[in-house]
Amino acid sequence: MQTTIDLAATLEYRHQQTLLVDVRSPAEYSEASIPGAINVPLFSNEERAEVGTLYKQQGKMIARRRGVVIAAPKIPDFVAQIEAARALSTLPVIIFCWRGGIRSLAMTTFMNLAGIPARQLSGGHKAFRRMVCDYFDNYQWPRIYVLRGLTGIGKTRILHQLAEQGEPVIDLEKIANHRGSAFGGMGLGEQPGQKQFEARLWGRLDELRDCPYLITEGESRHIGRRAVPPRFHQAMQHQTSLWLTTSMELRTEVILADYPDLEQLHGPIARALDSLRERLGNSSVNHFKQLLDTENWHLLIGRLMQDYYDPLYLHTKPQHHLEICYDSLDEGTATVMNTINQLEKGT
Repeated sequence: MQTTIDLAATLEYRHQQTLLVDVRSPAEYSEASIPGAINVPLFSNEERAEVGTLYKQQGKMIARRRGVVIAAPKIPDFVAQIEAARALSTLPVIIFCWRGGIRSLAMTTFMNLAGIPARQLSGGHKAFRRMVCDYFDNYQWPRIYVLRGLTGIGKTRILHQLAEQGEPVIDLEKIANHRGSAFGGMGLGEQPGQKQFEARLWGRLDELRDCPYLITEGESRHIGRRAVPPRFHQAMQHQTSLWLTTSMELRTEVILADYPDLEQLHGPIARALDSLRERLGNSSVNHFKQLLDTENWHLLIGRLMQDYYDPLYLHTKPQHHLEICYDSLDEGTATVMNTINQLEKGT
């Protein structure tokens, strides 16, 4: 019985929703993995470090025997976890480690002995990472419609509504777990690592590989601490831009809806405001902090957009664009979709 599988075949199985199992340590898994893979670590972070140290200091045989001692008592739990995650699937489980070495070989052997059909990914996660890098270096994407506009315009909300309608949306801020800007990470937790961000972006683009066009939101090269792959970001700059406009009142309401727990974010907001002193000066920032202290949210948001965000981002308005005006987000979504449909008919 064949027990190994190459990356191309693995990705085909991935399209069929086969179970992918990353048996590397939790720390390795959190840094980056194949999108959709679950983590069933052969060793904990500490156990991996122990085995690695033995390998360097006492050699391969001693390290392997220690690995067997560590892993053996866990085998029933490994089987139970993978069996539960596999559910009723009849597809083989695909198991991988960093380079397709001993860890994934051991887990593949355990599963097959337990009657769970399993394959070991040749080349491991390293092969997948190499493929992702090659993809962003060489792939040619279809037409990309880029929603642009000033802060609070509702671009992300409109993207979400389009996604709910089944449109091929790439939500970069969701993938990066950051809204962009000095305030963009508030209330969202940690961002994925750069490699994981790229893997997730690849995963979404792969889901949409057969679509004639993509829709995304205009972003700077960096979203928080994560960088959009250069060629994909460059492709966004040369595609069709839809410039969205609406009232300051609606923009303020959108911001308030995006940050529903402002009262609990007083400290982070104050620190973010302090970071603007060099650009805006002490007088303006002190005024903003007075509005913050009195929780005058509408005025604070309006002044921030007027004095900081609009001057900062107005230059992102491309020379060639289609302008879309609306009074509500529903109207904006409908107008964006009608515009795209008209453009698609003309291609």
